[in-house]
Amino acid sequence: MCPGRLPSLSAAPYGEGMAPIPSSPAQPDDSTESYVGLDETAAERRARSRGWTTVRSLPPGSIITLEFVAGRINFEVDDSTVTRCWVG
Repeated sequence: MCPGRLPSLSAAPYGEGMAPIPSSPAQPDDSTESYVGLDETAAERRARSRGWTTVRSLPPGSIITLEFVAGRINFEVDDSTVTRCWVG
């Protein structure tokens, strides 16, 4: 070993033995418009049964971050009714 160099933690060549890059889960093939007008509880139940991993209900005008999360469906809910729906 050369002075000043750290020992190798792996006997494998560079890049081998590394964990695979995770992939995003598949997003359900679903129409967001089909949720508008539904009762909040019914919409959440339908979304989970169709494979959405995260269901988020928000009141109108909520301040939210804009990061995209695969597998998430968002509902804007006013008076217990879904008025808007989008993915991510």
